[in-house]
Amino acid sequence: MTDAQPVSVARAWFESLRPRTLPLAFISIVVGSVLAWWQHTFNPLVAALALLTAGLLQILSNLANDYGDALKGSDKPDRIGPLRGMQKGLISVAQMKVALIITVTLTCLAGLALVLVACHTLSDLFGFLLLGVLAIVAAITYTVGNKPYGYMGLGDISVLIFFGWLSVVGAWYLQTHQLAFSIFIPATATGLLATAVLNINNLRDLDSDRENGKNTLAVRLGPYNARRYHVILLMGALLCFALFNLLWLKQMWGWLFVLSVPLLVRQCRYILRETNPVAIRPMLEKTVKAALLTNILFVAGIIISQWGG
Repeated sequence: MTDAQPVSVARAWFESLRPRTLPLAFISIVVGSVLAWWQHTFNPLVAALALLTAGLLQILSNLANDYGDALKGSDKPDRIGPLRGMQKGLISVAQMKVALIITVTLTCLAGLALVLVACHTLSDLFGFLLLGVLAIVAAITYTVGNKPYGYMGLGDISVLIFFGWLSVVGAWYLQTHQLAFSIFIPATATGLLATAVLNINNLRDLDSDRENGKNTLAVRLGPYNARRYHVILLMGALLCFALFNLLWLKQMWGWLFVLSVPLLVRQCRYILRETNPVAIRPMLEKTVKAALLTNILFVAGIIISQWGG
């Protein structure tokens, strides 16, 4: 299914940047930073630089995905999801390469500024520089290269790691300079919600991905099990937030996130019921909003609990 209206080159670039995906990258940093604030170690400059770096990494991933999918021909006019600038012929390979080089450069500069401001020891400095390099490589090789891991069903674990554990725990550590097992619990919840967004995207494109050799986890699981997997992701996130409040936060306002439960349950029922891939298309935006809402309610609960205390 393609877009009927012709678009300008500027619009094509805007579509390839996919700014609507940025809030998911930002919320991971917000969760980690609010958790640091909960421990009275919030650093606004570190949080701001982390947000900038996360946003640039997300843009890099978006551009690299378009580049890789276009070269491999996996995004064809018959796909349900929208076609981007390269697929429409409005952005050339050479132009996208230049955009990738510029984005990698900006990401490196932002990441370097972050670690120079936040890291207090050489081991932390080199450790986070290495993690930054890995994040850039992961953003590019999701669809680019001879064996892109996104075509091997490994995209989901990558999202859990980078949108959950690395982003949340990283933002926390760069402000508190300590590791705590408890922080991995909400980090896992945030990562699971982000993974649910990826799964909806892959579930929507399951048929076209399978035909074009893009073996996402949804393709490997099949349409029925991929839907059950989606339910596990959403319910698993709620369980993690509940465990954190029960074992560590221990505040009434810590349960504020349960206000999103009816929305998530309704989505689970819809996904399990609707077997037509076209019916999944509007669920991508709804899943993004549900993930953001659940995370926002969680951090709001922490903030209100602290103010109340």
